[in-house]
Amino acid sequence: MAGQGANGAGDPLTIPPGEPVIRTIAMPADTNPAGDIFGGWIMSQMDLAAGNAAARLSKGRCVTVAVEGMSFHSPVKVGDEVTVWAILVKRGRTSMTFEVQAWSRPRDGETHTCVTRAHFTFVALDDTGRPRPLPRPRNDETWV
Repeated sequence: MAGQGANGAGDPLTIPPGEPVIRTIAMPADTNPAGDIFGGWIMSQMDLAAGNAAARLSKGRCVTVAVEGMSFHSPVKVGDEVTVWAILVKRGRTSMTFEVQAWSRPRDGETHTCVTRAHFTFVALDDTGRPRPLPRPRNDETWV
């Protein structure tokens, strides 16, 4: 599935490998005054995807503590399919950082375009809201 844009993790014309975390359709309610999909909506989809990956990795509650390097490369139109990948790039004692990439595909086309990417950092929390250690990695955890 080649497209346009860059993913930073290899060939700049290739969407990320593996399964995406979120795939959704951009709707009219998600537009900005110019008629394009609102950047905040795209960012929220990316945070949802990374948060899902972080919860799976941490086996529990976690929170977003930082988003770095977000810039938008291409607009998203109403009806476009938006697909989001979350790729683990750093694992700390209580934190994890994911490179999150959002790609779009026109409803009636096959060309995928990288819309934006950023690094989302999460911290795992215990029941009292304090940072907790991440579980030890297992060899069979290949989804991240």
